[in-house]
Amino acid sequence: MTQAKPSSSSSSSSSNAAAASTEAADTSLIDRLRTRNLGLLVAAQSLGGASPPIIISLGGLVGQQLSSNPTATTLPVSIYQLGLALSTLPAAWLMHRLGRRAAYVLGALMGIVSGMIAAYGISQSDFMTFCIGTALAGFYAACVQSYRFAALDAVGEPTMHAKAISRIMVGGLIAAIIGPQVVIWTRDALPATPFAGSFYSQAALAALALPFLLLLRLPNPKKQAISGVARPLREIASTPQFIVAASAGVVSYGLMAFLMTAAPMAMVGCGHSVDKAALGIQWHVLAMFAPSFFTGRLIGRFGKGSITALGLVMIAGSGLLALTGEDLFQFWGSLILLGVGWNFGFIGATAMLTECYTPAERTKVQALNDFLVFGTVAIASFGSGQLLHSAGWNGINIGMQPLVIIVLGMMALQARKNRSANA
Repeated sequence: MTQAKPSSSSSSSSSNAAAASTEAADTSLIDRLRTRNLGLLVAAQSLGGASPPIIISLGGLVGQQLSSNPTATTLPVSIYQLGLALSTLPAAWLMHRLGRRAAYVLGALMGIVSGMIAAYGISQSDFMTFCIGTALAGFYAACVQSYRFAALDAVGEPTMHAKAISRIMVGGLIAAIIGPQVVIWTRDALPATPFAGSFYSQAALAALALPFLLLLRLPNPKKQAISGVARPLREIASTPQFIVAASAGVVSYGLMAFLMTAAPMAMVGCGHSVDKAALGIQWHVLAMFAPSFFTGRLIGRFGKGSITALGLVMIAGSGLLALTGEDLFQFWGSLILLGVGWNFGFIGATAMLTECYTPAERTKVQALNDFLVFGTVAIASFGSGQLLHSAGWNGINIGMQPLVIIVLGMMALQARKNRSANA
């Protein structure tokens, strides 16, 4: 008898089954790696994102304690903002040359050093040493700012980007709770040197983030060739679309930073405790991040311009609320409204910016926008202490109104031109 040979269809089925099994195993491994990396980034964000509330809540108060010049009281916070702005490009260069994980580890190490130097400056009553510590913290902050981009690398698939960003926002919310609570728990931990304990704690938070960053295993980003003719940057920057989008982003972020820097000193100056000021910043930062879970859906439903305009109106409304009185309700309510307004205004302006460039122009236009935004934030921080001393809290909140009105007018004019062009 002749032995029957296995059919080709059976062999093909077996091969297909084996391939499917291997593919399923690879997919499961990739999914686990994505989940693991996202979890590590959320943990690092929760710890690293807690440093700015510490610096912003206490920087001006320590400045009042150490500086003999009343107009220099917010210099530590201003130098921190400047350090963040100046560190953005070097941090990006290091990530490109060394990889994200190595740059992030270096950033956390810088966070440890910055907290120790700032605390040492307080203990020695040395204002300039304290400022050096807050300036170095800017590099760590620049690294933390890019965790959201690392999350996109971690998931890879564009369909998962929204989920990845939402996860990172969870870390931002946790950081908004940790930072102010650390201020409350540790500011008097060393009675001989008030506030020094909070900056030692800032260093400790950066040290706690190190293990999570060392465990990151991010995939190498795929290199995608971007073809097309790119216009000169000067030509792009002179277009009405860019001017309106950049102006909305600059005013949203700049006014938020300006008011957030001055608010803790204004609260203490009106008789509220440092703890109440720190809690006010906590509510403000929570209001900045919490709406991010639905801001994208609102933009999709009502449009980029409408949500950006709503954010600017809320920022102006926060100033008007602050003018109604100096009770805790007015301060906290103003800071919460300012946070939500920043979220709508800045995210909306960022979405508007995407309409200003082609894929070939994306990198340089985004870099110019960020330079304008963070440069303005640094300038706003430098001026807030002097303006608070000269014009007072009410003067600041009155002075912000014309800036919002100007940008809203620019947006209305641009929207009218767009409607006429489409008619």
